[in-house]
Amino acid sequence: MRRVVIIGAGPAGLTAAYELSKFPEKFSVTVLEESNCFGGIARTVEHNGNRMDMGGHRFFSKVPAVNDWWERMMPTQGKPAKDYVALGRACTVKDGGPDPEQTDRVMLRRNRLSRIFFRDKFFDYPIKLSAATIRNMGLGTTFAVGCSYLWSTLFKRQENSLEDFYVNRFGKKLYSMFFENYTENLWGRHPRNISPEWGKQRVKGLSILVILRTMLEKFFHRTPRKVETSLIEEFAYPKLGPGQLWELTAHEVAVSGANIITGAKAVRIRKSTDNLIDAVTYVKGGREFRIDCDVLISSMPLKDLVGAMNDVPDDIRRIANGLPYRDYMTVGVLVSKLNLRNETDIKTAGNIIPDDWVYVHNRNVKMGRFQVYNNWSPYMVRDNRFVWMGLEYFCNEGDELWSMSDDAFATFAVNEMVTMNLIDDAAKVTDFHVERVRKAYPAYFDTYAEIDTLRNYLDTVSNLYCVGRNGQHRYNNLDHSMCTSFEAVKNILAGVADKSNIWSVNTEKEYHEAK
Repeated sequence: MRRVVIIGAGPAGLTAAYELSKFPEKFSVTVLEESNCFGGIARTVEHNGNRMDMGGHRFFSKVPAVNDWWERMMPTQGKPAKDYVALGRACTVKDGGPDPEQTDRVMLRRNRLSRIFFRDKFFDYPIKLSAATIRNMGLGTTFAVGCSYLWSTLFKRQENSLEDFYVNRFGKKLYSMFFENYTENLWGRHPRNISPEWGKQRVKGLSILVILRTMLEKFFHRTPRKVETSLIEEFAYPKLGPGQLWELTAHEVAVSGANIITGAKAVRIRKSTDNLIDAVTYVKGGREFRIDCDVLISSMPLKDLVGAMNDVPDDIRRIANGLPYRDYMTVGVLVSKLNLRNETDIKTAGNIIPDDWVYVHNRNVKMGRFQVYNNWSPYMVRDNRFVWMGLEYFCNEGDELWSMSDDAFATFAVNEMVTMNLIDDAAKVTDFHVERVRKAYPAYFDTYAEIDTLRNYLDTVSNLYCVGRNGQHRYNNLDHSMCTSFEAVKNILAGVADKSNIWSVNTEKEYHEAK
């Protein structure tokens, strides 16, 4: 029996554990999780009966295997959630599916809406050349945007940076309005200093032409040839937040006989003289423990993975140490009333704005985004007479924001709500809770340019498999992270040494799960 150690109980780690647990006669599986919860950045945090999603996680994939996996773990609703019932809103239901009022193990179907908050007005995301957009921008700005875009189509830039990538697809004017400041706030770097690869993975085929084509096809009632991930209009979502799925997965894995150890931080990864991982040392409760292994599946950050390994060449260690990350803070705030009016034709409980999340493009605040948890799932909120929001900030561990106390950070964020006129005064907030997430976003600058050298070295360790967002230092979606584990398990079962299939997930120009 082969001993498999999996580092990390996030989506990638738990997917790998679940897939391997189907073969108890072949593998003994141990999962090491540094924290005391499951899901990584896709975890759900409960505070006074209200639940928070770290970052917002839409469950959407074009990979049949992923959708089938989700369906087995949490079946699609057979009846709408209670807010849609009360409002008479339509959504997808599955014949014979569970009723969310009767069970928690159910995947809801939710309508997608994300917008940009810019100059105290809402703009569609992605930008649509609609009457509302023209009215919000004004005729003069709209004309300038059009001319700028035409110029960008005639004089394409060589794409050496993320700035070049955006300007080529949207024109310099629209880039300066809706991408430049937000991107710098997200990464702490100007887009001209960031690799274009981030845009190629996150924006992929999206451009003004794609937006226009999608609008025209919908107007003439034609089925779009393909759906870009940024244009989907409905998604799945666990009744009690994304962490519910991973808590259920962890339970299933444990029932199968695997050993899941929480509060266990991997600190040393031993390579033997024949360049194989043969042991992992972890710390739990202040004590060190060593576990022998035949296979290591790692979703821990590459910087930490290489830092824990012995006999690593100096140049490889330098590349790993230089990989950058962006950290994340969010404060959940319970609000009695929002100033924002619902001016859409979408019905909502209490007539709150219908957005899942809103991108903040206000140069006067540091807030990057805010979520409305009521719209993700009504079961995330203890009392739907209140609005339960998540105010999101991008930062670096140890900087001014990160170093604030919870009370000071909450006060700072609430004051920004007042500045943005989301609320009249701080008294509208009746409760709050702060969460911090380290290494939430692997970044695409500094030594990232040498990532292939690092990858090639790691591939020489034949029983090491790097999976997930941080495990590959790639800004993966949830389904991408799962797919890396699907591929890793396939290789382990087949005894395939080549790992290019694992690293190639989410690298194609188009969204890689296109049917």
